[in-house]
Amino acid sequence: MAIAGTLAASLLTMTACDLLGSDGDGADSTGGSGAGSNGSGPDGSSNGQGEPAALTATLATASEGTAVIPGDSVAELAAGTTQRLFESAPVVVLAADDEASAVRAASAAVALGVPVVIDGDRAAEEVDRLGADVALAIGPVDDPGIDVVVPADDEDLARLLGIEAEAVTVDSSEAARTLAEMDPNSPQLLVLSGAADVPAPGDGGEQTGDDAAQTEDGAGSTAAPLTSDRDELPSISRPAEASTVTVLSTGATSDVAALGVARAAGATVLVESLADPRATSDTVQALAEDESTSILGLGDVFGDDDSLGWKVATARTGVELPGGGQLALPGKTYIALYGTPSTPSLGVLGEQPIEQTITRAEEHAGWYEPLTDETVIPTLEIIATVASAGPGADGNYSNELPMSELRPLIDLAAEHDMYVVLDLQPGRNDFLTQAKRYEELLLLPHVGLALDPEWRLRPDQVHLQQIGTVSVEEVNEVITWLADLTRDNDLPQKVLVLHMFQLRMIPEVDTVDQSREELAVLIHADGQGAQPDKQATWRALHDYAPSIEYWGWKNFYDEDTPMLSAEETMTYVDPLPDFVSYQ
Repeated sequence: MAIAGTLAASLLTMTACDLLGSDGDGADSTGGSGAGSNGSGPDGSSNGQGEPAALTATLATASEGTAVIPGDSVAELAAGTTQRLFESAPVVVLAADDEASAVRAASAAVALGVPVVIDGDRAAEEVDRLGADVALAIGPVDDPGIDVVVPADDEDLARLLGIEAEAVTVDSSEAARTLAEMDPNSPQLLVLSGAADVPAPGDGGEQTGDDAAQTEDGAGSTAAPLTSDRDELPSISRPAEASTVTVLSTGATSDVAALGVARAAGATVLVESLADPRATSDTVQALAEDESTSILGLGDVFGDDDSLGWKVATARTGVELPGGGQLALPGKTYIALYGTPSTPSLGVLGEQPIEQTITRAEEHAGWYEPLTDETVIPTLEIIATVASAGPGADGNYSNELPMSELRPLIDLAAEHDMYVVLDLQPGRNDFLTQAKRYEELLLLPHVGLALDPEWRLRPDQVHLQQIGTVSVEEVNEVITWLADLTRDNDLPQKVLVLHMFQLRMIPEVDTVDQSREELAVLIHADGQGAQPDKQATWRALHDYAPSIEYWGWKNFYDEDTPMLSAEETMTYVDPLPDFVSYQ
């Protein structure tokens, strides 16, 4: 379940920069000699020295806060980003709705400091909104109703952009990250790997691969080929950068044109394959250091504004989980010692002083590091409320340990970058009441929660005479409370462990609420005994709860016959567990 999360962050400081310059023979380095040949811009304006006044796009005032740019297509995301970042643009890059054109157009936009408009039903409307007079046409597009400049090929396109270096070939998987890192002051022309040379707009050109397929699907134009209305682009200077804006992207091919728009406006771009700013240490630290007042997520994959908003707020704390980032799962394997520090009788966690417990937990985790590509997290599962034979003073058959008894080990675990799970055995109490008792500990970022229904009694039951059970409704009450606690306090995601070795322990567990992204819900199969019986329980639980994504397995030193070694656990337990505990 290892996830390859890659961050490409561009944190460039840019000033408004005139892209023009003499190339020694009267041609402008970006605009060429077209507009300058008659001493006036497209509206006849002049700089008073016989040269055209440089045209500059106007940036929109960025709204503060976090928002999602809706859509999942190249055209939707490019338009949404342009509307957020650009108020007007005298020049636009008009691109065909195919990946190869979008890649070229995005890099052209960065070079010029202007937006990308994707050809289609609403292109003319967007060109009109921007007040554009000239379009640099890339790929087979329809006549936009304004002057067009049509590059003959990639070499001519680079000349029009003032780029002297050869075009840079990128794969689909590289395009977004390359754009995110691109310095507008040293622009590059990007060309999609395997794409033919830039086809003339309107000619349907010779295309290969994805471009050809998309044109056949109707994305390309069937109109007569366009010819240039001008020999050169007008003189263009880049606007002052949108330094208060950061754009989040998953690096999808549909994001490429939008990322060109973002970088053209000078916005910071962060690329991470998971649509969650909490996903990696890189994204968390980049946002923690980022001073932008406007955060934009590209596409429906980021959810709604509220969902992205609280995740960004969490990331900006900079607080990370053991193993990095703020997501407990996927991508990590937890290896835990189970028990309580007050006694050795409940598991290996209490068989030694707490300093040696830390060492032992790290040793157990070390067994698994060569066996998985995931990050292995040493973990302590501490029984915070212990099922008791008698009712006790409160009559609930559960001995609630004081926080002062648990805190030294929990704090020591934090010092050693270890995760902690508090295990509840509530007796005749309910799980939510007991969970709230330990709110102070659950406010720590490295502390999660486990519910042990074996020890959840009805009012007429006692321990060891029957196996307890809990309803999904009661579990969901805990989920709601713990998720709200996590979100309200900008905490990293928490693990919620549900212990089971019989289906009746949590009837209908497959319907448990897994919608709260503040939590990673995990079923832990903690049966003991002969390995064939344990494997049968493992399979039965998976069949009973197929929607549960994360799973745990327990190895018993004394009760299993035999206990699996680390190598055997990772060989014979299928699917591989995300959480392995030892008792």
